[in-house]
Amino acid sequence: MPVPGLILLAGVLAVPLAALWALRWAASHGELGHGDRAALLPFDEEEPVGTATDQILNRPAKP
Repeated sequence: MPVPGLILLAGVLAVPLAALWALRWAASHGELGHGDRAALLPFDEEEPVGTATDQILNRPAKP
């Protein structure tokens, strides 16, 4: 098998294995727990949940 084929085969095997290892690590270290709280992290007092504060082209969002 030529060298480019071996490199391609190694990449095809290495990338999914690395992704599975990262998923297993995240699950064992509690990174996947409490997804409901993690979804609220971008919000604060200036931009509360449920309030449209985005602007497009410097125009306020339509209510």
